[in-house]
Amino acid sequence: MTKDLIVSSTPQETKVALLEDGAVAEFFIEREAHRGVVGNIYKGRVTRVLPGMQSAFVDLGLERDAFLYVADVFEELDENLLSPEEQARDAPIEERLQEGQEVLVQVVKEPLGTKGARITSHVSLPGRYLVFMPTVEHVGVSRKIVDEEERRRLKATLKEIRLERGGGGYIARTAGLSRSREDFDRDARYLTRTWDEIRAGACRQGAPALLHRELGLVQRLLRDLLSDDIASIRLDAERDYQRTLELVRELQPELAPRVRRFDDGHILEAHGVSAALERALRSRVWLDSGGYIVINQTEALVAVDVNTGRYTGQKKLEETILKTNLEAVKELVRQIRLRDLGGIIVVDFIDMEERKSRQKVMGALEQELRGDRSPSKLLSVNEFGLVILTRKRVKQSLERILCQPCPYCVGSGMIKSVATVCSEIYDEVRKLAPDMRGQPLLLRVNPEVARALAGEEAGVLKDLSGLVGEEILVQGDPLLHQEQFDVVPRS
Repeated sequence: MTKDLIVSSTPQETKVALLEDGAVAEFFIEREAHRGVVGNIYKGRVTRVLPGMQSAFVDLGLERDAFLYVADVFEELDENLLSPEEQARDAPIEERLQEGQEVLVQVVKEPLGTKGARITSHVSLPGRYLVFMPTVEHVGVSRKIVDEEERRRLKATLKEIRLERGGGGYIARTAGLSRSREDFDRDARYLTRTWDEIRAGACRQGAPALLHRELGLVQRLLRDLLSDDIASIRLDAERDYQRTLELVRELQPELAPRVRRFDDGHILEAHGVSAALERALRSRVWLDSGGYIVINQTEALVAVDVNTGRYTGQKKLEETILKTNLEAVKELVRQIRLRDLGGIIVVDFIDMEERKSRQKVMGALEQELRGDRSPSKLLSVNEFGLVILTRKRVKQSLERILCQPCPYCVGSGMIKSVATVCSEIYDEVRKLAPDMRGQPLLLRVNPEVARALAGEEAGVLKDLSGLVGEEILVQGDPLLHQEQFDVVPRS
């Protein structure tokens, strides 16, 4: 699989698309006025402690207070004063935190909707090959490194580094595969120096205060994604091109020739990114066979429905259903990554009679999910084709970033029909008729309703005129919502 990074920048925002074999697999956007806060480290002040929820709210200086759960609270206990039993205590949150207390925390989840950010006091600082965790004593290796001999080598290297640098935890990232001890030492020195600067800043500043800001979008992606399988990095802004070239020369000099400046028009349109984003904002996604999937986001979960659509197959029904479901699996995972869907995802595949067909679909789904960088877990499948999976949600989905609730339907996706509005007009005028009898009336309505009252709903208007004993004049007003209307005396 060949991968390409497409970067489009303006003074207001940066957009990055990850292409896999020419198809848009992931999309990232960062707006300067609304930069994300995940990874940022703050000195915050506890505003409320909730024993009943074993959690606390912390003021970070953001729009809403952040949420800190008891398991994410790190206590710097004095080992000279407390016994091992006392240090290992499982204390409730009211014994760990008090209102007004200052704490050093890191954001692990963006604010979503009305919820504040999720935070932890167990800080982790990612580097190119390592993740440094100053509050734990742990050595680990990325699960994507599967060779047992390499895993043992990496663990031994990290244990030596931890011993030399006086503690803390280290995890070898996937990019650390086959890297030398010198590479890890360089990363560890940089990360521990960064941590020392953060703690020094915490001593100098009062809460709330931002102590460390996560890297910009392009730098983060290069840190996390840069590898030999990146065929090209194409940028349309000269400033970002120069910065990226310098960073790639520092991280992996041999990949510097793959950084290219794009001057031929609109880079996102030229690589099919704009068209892919338009499709990703629609609920219905067509498959090559003629089938389709429908994706709907709700507050609680994401619901996905698979349908055969125009595809009728050639031989047996089971074969048609299996082929549609297998094709849907590939497109579904691509859409999950592209739309950055998270939380609970319920997929209603087309019912399959044969057990081996269900196993094939599950196997294909598991295989496709392995290419997703966000952790996910398949929970269940049954003979009705219903699959439930969970995917880690760190930031808002693509739809929530690029769109806002429709002011017309207020996010419901539905409005009252013209016939329903005409019925409500009849009920309202009937209530007012005793007080308005003999008065000429003006009915102000949306133009669509006005057209209906002049056509298929003309009987409603005739009956209303009979109720008030006078002709009712209808006036279309394009500024009125389709569900709104006014009944006023006519001068």
